[in-house]
Amino acid sequence: QVQLVESGGGLVQAGGSLRLSCAASGIIFSRSAMGWYRQAPGKQRELVAAIGSGGSTNYADSVKGRFTISRDNAKNTVYLQMNSLKPEDTAVYYCNANFGVIYWGQGTQVTVSS
Repeated sequence: QVQLVESGGGLVQAGGSLRLSCAASGIIFSRSAMGWYRQAPGKQRELVAAIGSGGSTNYADSVKGRFTISRDNAKNTVYLQMNSLKPEDTAVYYCNANFGVIYWGQGTQVTVSS
């Protein structure tokens, strides 16, 4: 059974930092592309950052230079380091695994106050 469990969300002031984690089980993690998406109220879910099985990364323009995605294959975990947070980063953040089949985590709330 595939499980993606996010953690690390919370309330932070603008300019602050958070690190999200997503622990995966039930998949061959090292072969999976992993991603972080977010969905704000009334908006569509959007890609924030993704990392391939080989370590290549891509980011939404809105987070480039502020967010960093990384993975630890030994721990089956993908991370999203978020710095210089802005109120517009407020959303539910979802972990995504893609190895031909796509799986989603349950999401973790990130709230950035101004």
